[in-house]
Amino acid sequence: FLANGPGDPELCEKTVENIRKFLNSDNVRPCMGICLGNQLLARAAGAKTYKLKYGHRSHNQPVQLVGTTQCFITSQNHGYAVDDKSLPGDWEPLFVNMNDGSNEGIRHKTKPWMSAQFHPEACSGPTDTEFMFDEFVRMLGDEIGKLGDSSFSRLGTNDAVVTSLNDQTTKPLDDQSPKRPKKVLLLGSGALKIGQAGEFDYSGSQALKALKEEGIETVLINPNIATVQTSKDVADVVYFQPVKADFVERVIEKERPDGILLSFGGQTALNCGVELYHRGVLEKYGVKVLGTPVQAIIDTEDRDLFVQRLDEIGVKTIKSHACETIDEVREAAARLGFPVILRAAYALGGLGSGFCDNEEELMAQAEEAFSFSPQVLVEKSLKGWKEIEYEVVRDRYDNCITVCNMENLDPLGIHTGESIVVAPSQTLSNTEYHKLRALAIKIIRHIGIVGECNVQYALDPQSEDYRVIEVNARLSRSSALASKATGYPLAFVAAKLGLGYGLFELKNSVTKTTSAFFEPALDYVVCKIPRWDLSKFHGVNHLLGSSMKSVGEVMAIGRTFEESLQKGLRMIGQGMHGFVENKPLRVSDIKEALLHATDNRIFVVSKALQTGYTVKQINELTKIDLWFLQKLKHIVDIDQNLREFATFSELAQFMEYTEMMEYLEVPEFVNLLRKAKVYGFSDFQIGRALGLENSMNMEEAGLTIRQWRKELGVVPTVNQIDTLAAEYPAQTNYLYLSYL
Repeated sequence: FLANGPGDPELCEKTVENIRKFLNSDNVRPCMGICLGNQLLARAAGAKTYKLKYGHRSHNQPVQLVGTTQCFITSQNHGYAVDDKSLPGDWEPLFVNMNDGSNEGIRHKTKPWMSAQFHPEACSGPTDTEFMFDEFVRMLGDEIGKLGDSSFSRLGTNDAVVTSLNDQTTKPLDDQSPKRPKKVLLLGSGALKIGQAGEFDYSGSQALKALKEEGIETVLINPNIATVQTSKDVADVVYFQPVKADFVERVIEKERPDGILLSFGGQTALNCGVELYHRGVLEKYGVKVLGTPVQAIIDTEDRDLFVQRLDEIGVKTIKSHACETIDEVREAAARLGFPVILRAAYALGGLGSGFCDNEEELMAQAEEAFSFSPQVLVEKSLKGWKEIEYEVVRDRYDNCITVCNMENLDPLGIHTGESIVVAPSQTLSNTEYHKLRALAIKIIRHIGIVGECNVQYALDPQSEDYRVIEVNARLSRSSALASKATGYPLAFVAAKLGLGYGLFELKNSVTKTTSAFFEPALDYVVCKIPRWDLSKFHGVNHLLGSSMKSVGEVMAIGRTFEESLQKGLRMIGQGMHGFVENKPLRVSDIKEALLHATDNRIFVVSKALQTGYTVKQINELTKIDLWFLQKLKHIVDIDQNLREFATFSELAQFMEYTEMMEYLEVPEFVNLLRKAKVYGFSDFQIGRALGLENSMNMEEAGLTIRQWRKELGVVPTVNQIDTLAAEYPAQTNYLYLSYL
């Protein structure tokens, strides 16, 4: 076994000589190399190595098994590569890098010798290629005489890859390339409503763009005239009809499309597509569902089927009891024990759902749930667990990637549409992150998704125990957020995959040169902050729960969590300037407000920190992770430091300008000013913290701080979102400002 480096293989002459003796020995024994071991094995075999222009140093390097359609995400850290053109005739490339075409592994054609440039042990990193160690161990157990005919000698054939790979990969879903449709019908999301708004306009528009690029005629059904996708020239034909089975059938009868896309119009389009399938309309007119099969959609939407399907692969779910009467709901709750959660089946945005701590609440919630759906699901509550999401993509060749993972600031119990969401996740360990990633890929493969889907987890903060909450076999609100957070056009790629493309056949739309089979690397933090408008609705309950009430959201980008959060809070349009330095919040009972979340949740946490609550106390009341609370406390601490300089800044106002600048140029003040900007403070916030509003209006105070900053050299930099954390040059002008 040849272990990893780092180092220049050309300098390891003695090691290469020893390996060459091993290879030339009459006693043929298995050999495996990783990382530097790959280069040493190649040099021992007679090949050359060279220095890479950039090097491969990340957890998201895409490689392809030579001669197959199988691709893997790998962990790498090296600056040299094997020149596979210099390999002797009895050796051949095993893997190739999908970004720059460099060699990622070699093997002997007849003898049990192989190597990989990446790290199959994946610590830390993805576990996609662990099968290589399984294969090496299996080879060690083979009889020497049979080694030449081992399953490893077939590694690289299109048929099966290797026996040990069966759990990882399968044959293409369809052995023949799918027939390219000439006309495709896309179902839109219809009217805007809570839980289903502009995100689906974005998804549908991207899908239509992808179809047009392929020269396919497009037909769109969407009654909402105020959308981008219904604009001129986006679709070839637009029907402003309700997205209902009866209306859609008439359009199908008239237009005769040969393909239909169901995943780009939210729950409305999905429900309509399932109904068309059950009615036999799609079969009657010969309309093929592109992408995820209808049965896979049904498997994720029907709770009993969903639990059954995931039980088949040993994945934990929240066990549900499907009920169709009030009495059945009461019996199910009695079996599970309180607290429980009720969900209306086939409903969007948690409509009709809620937590129940006693029978009185149960009966009231059940009546509401049955008003939205004929079936109500009763589940044991996991309130207080972390809520984590993964956006997963799969092509027809069974290649899978997780484009983005996200973490809710609020624990389970508050709908993800009501919670501040952070991407990438900040509080997961390497083990937790990759465990949930591997499970997401296992789920999407078993269900048979083709395109994009969203997997939501509940994760116990005290252990690595988890439950799968749900799988959305469609583009969702989270998909739109993930696309904009990473620069990876999920809807566009999903539409292409629905046409039969493999991920390895598509390019990264940001770099224009690297493969679309990759997992974006984020060297920044994204925060999504909900926007409520509850003041418009008289008598509405301000408490947050499992049913969605927010009507919009803001996405902010920063180099730190604090910066991203404060930017987002400033932009929700409710007169807030960030996490601190806002108008005083009136809270009669802080402890009660922390226990029962409202739309002012984040500002209640701010007030609690400023009035002396400890991070631990707030954690016990809210179940918000300690990491997030420590970061919020950091903002409050910086604010307090600024307030300590208030007297200093007031004195500076009465000096001559040159004298004032000399006074301000003390390192303590310059460093504090820069620190405040790095962690998301606006000039307005800094001015208020320094007490400038005592002598000037706040607009003037903000301009004064800006002038001071520029004089002191505290100015922002322009950063680019390039999907690969500056590893490759980006061609897309996707920019944000930051002070770090």
